[in-house]
Amino acid sequence: MKIERLFSTFAFALALCAPASATDAPVVKANIQAHPALWTVHSQDATAYLLGAIHILPPNVIWHTPKIDAAIDASDTFVFEAPLDDAGKAAIVEFIRAHGMLPAGSTLPSLLDDQGRKDYSAALALTNLQSDRLDRMRPWLAEIVLETSYMEQQHYSPLSGVDRQVLALAQARKKSLRYFETDEQQLAMLAPPDQDLEVKEFDAGLRQFQSDAGSIGPLVDAWSHGDAALVGRLMTKELDKAPGAKNELIDNRNDAWIVQLDKMLQEHHTYFITVGTGHLVGPHGVPALLRAEGYTVEGP
Repeated sequence: MKIERLFSTFAFALALCAPASATDAPVVKANIQAHPALWTVHSQDATAYLLGAIHILPPNVIWHTPKIDAAIDASDTFVFEAPLDDAGKAAIVEFIRAHGMLPAGSTLPSLLDDQGRKDYSAALALTNLQSDRLDRMRPWLAEIVLETSYMEQQHYSPLSGVDRQVLALAQARKKSLRYFETDEQQLAMLAPPDQDLEVKEFDAGLRQFQSDAGSIGPLVDAWSHGDAALVGRLMTKELDKAPGAKNELIDNRNDAWIVQLDKMLQEHHTYFITVGTGHLVGPHGVPALLRAEGYTVEGP
């Protein structure tokens, strides 16, 4: 699903603005112990731990392990994709106001053909959302709200995401924080400038929505078992549905991050780096790129 490819800051902002279902009720479930993969990078001056985040999780998933906790305890600098603080959330809310709504007199159903409107109605029924909550949204925003709302019905929440939990630990310990990207850099990837392309992508997303609605479960299972190879295959399968999406959302960003990491690893610090799992797996993942640069990388 698109939401897990997106960024933790934006997922969290959507949690604030996406309407909850009237049928929502607290659900008590037994804790699930996850064992996500952890990579360790060594340079002459620094050590960096790389933990792949799932940006949206059920609250009963416990991902702390002795190895991960030891890495957190050893680290003095915590690195994330982009700011997760209140200033970051404010920037995203402002972006939604500026780029998330259709012009006056235009509605989302009016942009769709007959089949698209049927698919849109089916997605609304699946998420228990009323059409008047989404009809004024641009397609890119409506698609993410639909997916977020569905996942929240399955008791997933951005508030339970790994990166938000790591941030809370770092802030409580008054650790130094760094970011690979600004909010502006991340948000620029969300709103396509070509409306025709945006509508086509939304239409395709609606057709896939019902069949893909459960796709987050296998991804979280693979991540929980530390199966980095399977996470990579599942992420690639999803990204391959949209031509160029992997380059834009994963590969190009990884290339930019490596430049920054190379500089960080020349400093005398121990880093705990938390980014989306898709950035850490496969031949163009951050660990593979660091190995190609000559760094020693331990991990799966």
